[in-house]
Formats: sequence, structure tokens, C-alpha cells
Amino acid sequence: MKVLVTGATGFIGGYVVRQLINQGYRVVATSRNPEKAKAFEWISQVQYIPCDLNVMRNDFFQFFHQPDLLIHLAWEGLPNYEDLFHFEKNLFSNYSFLKNIIEHGLKRLVVTGTCLEYGMQNGALSEDMEARPDNPYGLAKDTLRRFLEQLQKKINFDLKWIRLFYMYGKGQSPNSILSQLDRSLENGETNFNMSGGEQLRDYLPVERAATYIIRIAMQDKVNGIINCCSGKPISIRKLVENYLERKQKSIHLNLGFYSYTDYEPMAFWGDATKLNIALSSFDLDKGDRSYEPDRTI
Repeated sequence: MKVLVTGATGFIGGYVVRQLINQGYRVVATSRNPEKAKAFEWISQVQYIPCDLNVMRNDFFQFFHQPDLLIHLAWEGLPNYEDLFHFEKNLFSNYSFLKNIIEHGLKRLVVTGTCLEYGMQNGALSEDMEARPDNPYGLAKDTLRRFLEQLQKKINFDLKWIRLFYMYGKGQSPNSILSQLDRSLENGETNFNMSGGEQLRDYLPVERAATYIIRIAMQDKVNGIINCCSGKPISIRKLVENYLERKQKSIHLNLGFYSYTDYEPMAFWGDATKLNIALSSFDLDKGDRSYEPDRTI
């Protein structure tokens, strides 16, 4: 199978490409910056095609050598969730690209969405809940999904919409809380400024999130919206404390220094029921019994 991965040099893209190669898939990788791509150890093992997806072409399907499956990870401007360009620019450029490649022959599409599509709803978030995005990023992603669902009424193609929750690992945003914590430790600081830390969130190591994306993409039992999550809430404070314990480091947590964000509810996590069905379907199809629920946090 030939798999096209957009956003291949992004935080999660690099892990997805690496795992696809390791599992024996033929990979076509694309991103805007070929110089950045050269830094990845997998560059010689893929067919790398630099491309700005904002610039339209007559036939993206032929341009990317007729992939069997597209895993669409590309999205500009993160982690700035509240800028209007998400729906003024990203929404329409992403839809135009996806519509073009589908019209010209793509039959299997996987797109990563976001837990922020659920908006300010608290508790365990399941895929059958109404989407209530409360910021431009969540609104743009949810609208793109709705556009694609309307396109399915005109063109027959398979769509899996993966709502990503939170991820951590090597290559994460320098603005993420664990990246900031690492810098404080490296600089020998005695205090780490953070919020009160009582927010409940859902975290996965990025390697496991990449595994889930691929397994969801390759199974045929579950389509539509699928949460990519651990299914287990953890407080931000506990996340930081666990991280310090694993690294055998110590620093004073200056709790309450920052206010809580206004674009997220205080307590939410993913319902993993549908995810586990998809993962189990993949395991049965492939004869794979290696899957175990996440126990990293």
C-alpha cells in the first residue's frame, strides 16, 4: 500500500512516517520545507515531494503518484488556537486540496481533527456528542469535517476523522508545559511557574498517538469520528509531578502563577470506547496481539 502523509515534518508527522516505514508501507511524504525534511533519518526511505498545499494544482492525485491512502496531518499556525486565519485561510485551503485529490481518484482519507471541536464541554467526551467549538481552530477543524461529509454525498470515499487530544514527547512545541519544564531544569532554576494545575486533561506519548493513527487508518471496521486519547484524565499538576519523578529531578512548583486558559474547560478527557473497537479490529485483522491500553501516565 502506498500512503501519502502531509505535514510529514511536523511534531506527529515524523513519528507517523517512521512507523509506516517500519511496518513495510510505501510512503510518500510531503511538507513545505525540504531543508527541514533532510534532517529526518527516514528521508532516504520515502518518496519525498515538497509542496505548499495552499498553491492549487490541476491534479494532486497524480502529483503525489496515486496514493492508496492519505493521512492528512498538515495544518498551519499551531499552537495559536485563537487566530482567525484558521478559518479565513486554513479551512478553505485544506478543503480545496482534499476535494481536488478526492475528485481525481483518492478513495481512503484520514484527517486529524482536535478535541477542541467539543468546545467547553466537561467530562468524558464521546464522538456522538454535539461539536461545540469555541475558538477559531476548533471551529475550522469541525467545519472542514462537515464539508468533507457533504462531499461524501457526491463522491464515494472512506473518511476517518481522528480527534487528537494532548500529546507529549521529543519535538513537541517549545511552548508546551513539559518543554518549558525541561528548560527550567536545564537552566538550573529553583522555581517553575505554572497555573494551579487542577485542570484534568487526556495525554498520550506522541509515539503511541502515531501508532493509534496508523492502526485506525488501516482498519475497516470503524469510520467517521474517532477520539485519539488515553481515556484517562490526569491533572496538569500530576502530569508534571510524574514527569519529574521519571526524570529523577526536583523543582519547586509555583502553582497559581498563571491564570487558567479561557478556551478550554477545566476537566475533560476522551471516551476511548470507539478507539478501542478500532484498535481491536486492526489487531484481529493483522493477527496482532501486541496492543495494550496506555499505561504511561
